[in-house]
Amino acid sequence: MKTNVAVFFGCRSVEHEVSIISAVQAMRSMNRDKYDIVPIYVTKDGEMYTSDALFTIEEYRDLPSLLKKSEPVTLVRRNGGVVMSYLKNGIFSKHKDRVIDVAFPIVHGTNCEDGTIQGYFEYLGLPYVGCDIVSSALGMDKSAFKDVMKNAGIPVLDCINIRAREYSADREGCINRIKENVGFPLIVKPVNLGSSVGITKVNDIDGLDDALTLAFSFSERVLAEHAIENLREINCSVLGDADRCEASVCEEPFMHDEILSYEDKYMGNSKSGSKGMASLGRKIPADLPKEKSEEIRELSCKIFKAIGAGGVVRIDFMIDTATDRVYANEINTIPGSLAFYLWEATGLKYSDMLDRLIELAFRRARNRDNLTFAINTNILAGAAFGSKGAKGKLS
Repeated sequence: MKTNVAVFFGCRSVEHEVSIISAVQAMRSMNRDKYDIVPIYVTKDGEMYTSDALFTIEEYRDLPSLLKKSEPVTLVRRNGGVVMSYLKNGIFSKHKDRVIDVAFPIVHGTNCEDGTIQGYFEYLGLPYVGCDIVSSALGMDKSAFKDVMKNAGIPVLDCINIRAREYSADREGCINRIKENVGFPLIVKPVNLGSSVGITKVNDIDGLDDALTLAFSFSERVLAEHAIENLREINCSVLGDADRCEASVCEEPFMHDEILSYEDKYMGNSKSGSKGMASLGRKIPADLPKEKSEEIRELSCKIFKAIGAGGVVRIDFMIDTATDRVYANEINTIPGSLAFYLWEATGLKYSDMLDRLIELAFRRARNRDNLTFAINTNILAGAAFGSKGAKGKLS
């Protein structure tokens, strides 16, 4: 019997379109002999739809038309499992509710990758691929991620956090704090976004207000950190869980500016079509001495375990070429294109990687089934309120 895999993508995020590309790539690569794939597209309004048309990337060029071809659905806990229920499932409907065995979220950014959608699956008791709630939230919050890295002894750049209300109330004071504690050049970025959205390199005080204003348009919290002038960016992926994980080969992405932009990541190769992160110009494996490559791969596994990650992630590093020191920049808990290109370069086929991710999801679910989430008590037997409700008391 095939496993019913519900692939969730889209969602209310600035990385909505990137999620669609990543998900269609994955669905086209899944082994149809093993899995019945159920695409569940989540609109920017949070509504869920399914249809066979969702497998075709060209259909997304006209979203209103695509939604007309699709059916609105929801997930329901029923008879000890989870089913996808059609919202228009009337007496004469041809659609029947479908059992879902495992959820495969391929979502990027806030309101989904940050633990939100993982919490939904936990609430339903549905096995799901990837990081859990805590590790997803830590991976999305750049400031909290840095704190965990420091506690684990992993090198990161210091930063200053500024809140939107704080900045509105005292712009001059905030700018002075940044100038005195970080200095120029520096990077300003939203605390909880990915794909380089809202990130600006600032070389002097004249550009700082504009950079902060841009970042605050995406997040209520912004961080400023020192910019490495002699910079190389190196990425590495990790696959596994808390018990066992392994690192891929390293890559060096190519930048057209001083920082790797959204356009570099997703729009830099117009001839490649919609291939997401797989279309980014890069060197794989990165041109690094063997010792430096091994250092980054070992750090990657340490970071993975430090936040309790699961599934597949991509970790972005910075090398200060003036000192040859490596810094952890951020972790992508659901990386663009699921970083399959790094694993294919390591010797693992994309379809086999997807198998591993689904196996890891079921393994975590089995482990959690052995935990106790409820205890038997007789507390309700003694509970009583008086006729005036809240004035009563527990016995």
